[in-house]
Parts: sequence; C-alpha cells; structure tokens
Amino acid sequence: MDGRLSLPRAVDVTPAPQETDRIITIPNVITMVRFAVLPLYLWLLFGPKSYVGAGLVLGALGATDWVDGRLARRLGQVSAVGKVLDPVVDRLLMLTAVITVAWVHAVPLWFAGLTLLRELLISAATLLIAGLGGRRIDVLWVGKAGTFAMMTSYPAFLIAHGPAGWQRVFLVIAWVAGAAGLVLAWTALFSYVEPAMAALREGRAGRRGREASGLG
Repeated sequence: MDGRLSLPRAVDVTPAPQETDRIITIPNVITMVRFAVLPLYLWLLFGPKSYVGAGLVLGALGATDWVDGRLARRLGQVSAVGKVLDPVVDRLLMLTAVITVAWVHAVPLWFAGLTLLRELLISAATLLIAGLGGRRIDVLWVGKAGTFAMMTSYPAFLIAHGPAGWQRVFLVIAWVAGAAGLVLAWTALFSYVEPAMAALREGRAGRRGREASGLG
C-alpha cells in the first residue's frame, strides 16, 4: 500500500445504437452501390477478359465490406433492412467471386470447393433457422475476418492469373490470405452452432409468447 487512493476502473456504459425503420440510409446506399458494381466486375472478367481489372474491382468490393456496417453504427443508422441487406449482398459477392474465379481457372477447384461448401452450409442454416422461427443471428468477428481474408484471396488469385513476373507476388498474397481465410471461415461455421441453437430457442419462445397473448 502506498497510500494513494485507487479508483475503480471505468465501466463502458455506452448504449447500443438504436435501430431505425428507415430504408434509405447512407450505409444501405453504400451496400446497394457495392451490389450495383458487380456487373462491372463480370463484364471485365468475361468481356475484355481483363483479369487484373476485374481483380481490382473485386478487391475494392471486398475491402469496402466493413464500411457500411461501421458507418451504420457511427451515424446511428443501424436499420432492420440493413441488417438483412448487408449480409445478403456480402454472401452474394462471395459466391460470385468463388464461382467466377474458379470458372476462369484462376484458383484450384478444391480450394473453391471448400469455400463454396462453407458458404452453402451457412446459407442453408440461416434459411433453416429463419424457417423454424429463430431470431436473426449477429455476425461473429471470426466470420467477418474469414470473409475479409477470402475477399482478399480471390481478387489476388485473379490478378495473379497471368504470365508477368510481378503477378507472382499476388499469388503469394492469395495463398497466405486464402489459407487464413479458410481456417477462419470453417472455424466460424462451427462457432455459429451454439448461437444458432440459442437463436432458435429464443425465437420460438417469443413466438409462443405472442401467440399466447393473442398478438401472433
């Protein structure tokens, strides 16, 4: 004891952001812009076959994955529509990236297959839980990290798909990010099991409560 008064550590009492019913918000507009740019990526890939250009566009779409969610929290524009729209667009972009990059043989089929299988399992589980009356599950950080790593890997595979010496650098980036992304993505898949069961129990209990009170 040195005689000095020890003050308790401050506790973060910042309230959770309020959810808005608005549809047109800045984060939702950004999400839709990301979706609207997808045809440009497809045209670059299958039109002029500009793998570098398509890879850069795909990389930009992946890099901006966090922007809409962060802005929603900072601007107080978290919305029910955004909570559904953002993960749907993210999953659509991921599936498009996997299928198209594999189609042009820029990524090994086994790698694309493992990625695609995980995405299909997550999508099927999400639909099943919703169909059984479960509440929506918040995205885990490990899932976000896995998606970000994969959306770094697939553009890098695409940019590396060529004979130039400098493209080999992107092949290294693709494999490093891809290996980390696969591990994180599959870890996230199993990490969702417990939250999914809880969401199902809470959602069904809430529905029974509404039915009992005559509100359902």
